Amino acid sequence: MIVVIDYGSGNLRSVAKALESVGGQVRISHDETEIRKASHVVLPGVGAFADCYQNLTASRLLTPLLEHIQAGRPFLGICVGMQLLFSEGHEFGVHPGLDLLPGRVVGFSKAMVDPEDAGRLLKVPHMGWNAVQQRQSHPLWHDIPDGAYFYFVHSYHAVPDHDAAVAGQSHYGVAFAAAVARDNIFATQFHPEKSQRHGLRLLHHFTEWRP
Repeated sequence: MIVVIDYGSGNLRSVAKALESVGGQVRISHDETEIRKASHVVLPGVGAFADCYQNLTASRLLTPLLEHIQAGRPFLGICVGMQLLFSEGHEFGVHPGLDLLPGRVVGFSKAMVDPEDAGRLLKVPHMGWNAVQQRQSHPLWHDIPDGAYFYFVHSYHAVPDHDAAVAGQSHYGVAFAAAVARDNIFATQFHPEKSQRHGLRLLHHFTEWRP
């Protein structure tokens, strides 16, 4: 059973429906016991870094989430669900993250220039389709072409301390980590559930992933 964690901070139904559409048995849950029994766990996230972290701890779901990851079972983070994996977030101050991946989450500059039009500033948040260059060979990239486009909606992005954690890279004014991976952890800044064919392919691979 795949459990999509309900902690009040994610686009849960669209993620669950996308996983179901590729053959996953899915439950949206805020129950500690169900999370502990899950074969796979997904942590979506929408909103501010600190609010999402506080919601996770206030819901008493942090411990079962960490137990799942520490047990080596498959984990997928999406958007802020990826950002929370890092040591700290710099959104409205500096706030602690889960510190599972060393690094920080920072904002895009509001003065970034469009590389194709030097007279135009790039808009923040970054919204829309961007190419992702694969930086790691990974089972979740199987049959997905390098440079495939995925859908992004974000104003902040992760800066890992170690390049080895970067599974995919994209570019919006600056190069940034579009996906990260380590052991049984895979996480994306983009929204696979909104990314049509390639996003659904990635979710299908997650349902079958056995690290």
